[in-house]
Amino acid sequence: MQEYKMRRGESLDDRVPDLKGLIEDYFGPINGTEEHDGHELYVVGNPTNPVFDRIIAGAKRYASKKDTLAVHFEERPPKELIESGDIDAAEEAVTLKNDFLEKVTGRDAKSRRESMKRSVEDDDSDIPE
Repeated sequence: MQEYKMRRGESLDDRVPDLKGLIEDYFGPINGTEEHDGHELYVVGNPTNPVFDRIIAGAKRYASKKDTLAVHFEERPPKELIESGDIDAAEEAVTLKNDFLEKVTGRDAKSRRESMKRSVEDDDSDIPE
C-alpha cells in the first residue's frame, strides 16, 4: 500500500471533495470497503481496465499530520496480459494511474518519486550505525 502526500499547503479534501466519485470515474464501480491500518478504503473489485485485478484506494486521515491518499493497484502478470490479448491496455493503465495520482495529489510523477526518495532517506537516518 502506497501513501501519497498532497502538495505543500493543500489538503486532500480541498483537492478532491468527492474522492469516491473520482475513483469510480478513473477505475470503475466501487464494490465495497476494506480496513487497512484502521482506515476504511474503497475497493474496486472489477476495474474497467483489464490490466488491474483489483484496486484499493482512499483517504488515510491522521490527527497529528496531513491526510494522505492510500492506493494499492493489484495488476495481472504481463504473461497473462499477452496471452489474453490485453497487452495494449497496459499503456492506458499507466496513464490512468499517473493521471489519477496527479489529480489527487497535485504532484506529477517526478515530484512523487522525489518525495518518496526523501521519505526513505529520512527513514534511513533513524537507523543507528
